[in-house]
Amino acid sequence: MADQFDALSNDHIEFIEQQLLFFVGTAAEHGSINVSPKGMDTLRVVDANRLVWLNLTGSGNETAAHVLQNDRMTIMFASFSKQPLILRLYGHATVVHPRDSQWSNHLELFDHQPGARQFFEMQIDMVQTSCGFAVPLYDLVSERPTLTKWAKTRGDEGISDYWAERNRLSLDGTPTGILPD
Repeated sequence: MADQFDALSNDHIEFIEQQLLFFVGTAAEHGSINVSPKGMDTLRVVDANRLVWLNLTGSGNETAAHVLQNDRMTIMFASFSKQPLILRLYGHATVVHPRDSQWSNHLELFDHQPGARQFFEMQIDMVQTSCGFAVPLYDLVSERPTLTKWAKTRGDEGISDYWAERNRLSLDGTPTGILPD
């Protein structure tokens, strides 16, 4: 039931653009495997083999720590509407911080999002689709405004302080690269 592709097709890209939620999976060589839900219009397909997603400030920073050690990444989209489909993207990622030269180019792809922490640029090596027949139907009630309100209340300085306090190390104690050494 699964099909594999070397690159995203126009149909795949259209499906991705309709999704309000995606999941990111990463792992370092040792320690915890991380699967993280993402939303808030934070992903852009750049071309058939490359995408960029904006990582907003959150309680942990596992993805950044993992990518510094092991650049493999999987992104999964699941249709929760009438037409079932699971789409997975397998590839390799790099992290872009506000101090990096690529930051402003990536920032142009997104409306201003308070609490922008990093971008991840992913080179897609394989696309896989599968049926998703066992995934339930869900309806969106609304987006959650909580993270945006929190980031606006903290302000840029407060966000930077939060990174220093809570985002410098992963759950396994490895550096995330959020702040320069």
